[in-house]
Amino acid sequence: TYLHAQRQKLHGYLPSRQPNFTEKLELPSLQDFGALLEEQSKEISTTIAFVRALNVMLKNKSIKDRLVPIIADEARTFGMEGLFRQIGIYSPNGQQYTPQDREQVAYYKEDEKGQILQEGINELGAGCSWLAAATSYSTNNLPMIPFYIYYSMFGFQRIGDLCWAAGDQQARGFLIGGTSGRTTLNGEGLQH
Repeated sequence: TYLHAQRQKLHGYLPSRQPNFTEKLELPSLQDFGALLEEQSKEISTTIAFVRALNVMLKNKSIKDRLVPIIADEARTFGMEGLFRQIGIYSPNGQQYTPQDREQVAYYKEDEKGQILQEGINELGAGCSWLAAATSYSTNNLPMIPFYIYYSMFGFQRIGDLCWAAGDQQARGFLIGGTSGRTTLNGEGLQH
């Protein structure tokens, strides 16, 4: 009894985990993804299909700020450069340099309010970012929708232990092994 009383003086048990979040999210309907569900006129890569689905979700006002695309390597290899201008790459200090590709439409845009987490060649860092976002519903009552996109032949074997930890923590998010099919770089598809 004494220990419980002392814990209450310290504002309860911390950290505390909630099994569910209290906020209501309005998810996109299946009809919103209609163009993706129809037969494509030409073959597209799985990651291009994912980026198109992500664009549909980014149009939904209820969840667009909750989406957390996480890439452990260069986003261009996944055909995601179109998102640079749209939602930006997160950098706590914003853009600190002029990107080499600044004159291009899809230049490398870093922003303090960016949503893409591009972790460099750091699968464990990307996995930890995913795990933090995937458990935010429980630890902060703030549901996030993280997508960790990684090379299927490398990524999962480098974060396997984190996936076990994610299961133990009841993480909620998406792990996407890519890529199948052609994206944007010459010769890129050969290794996948």
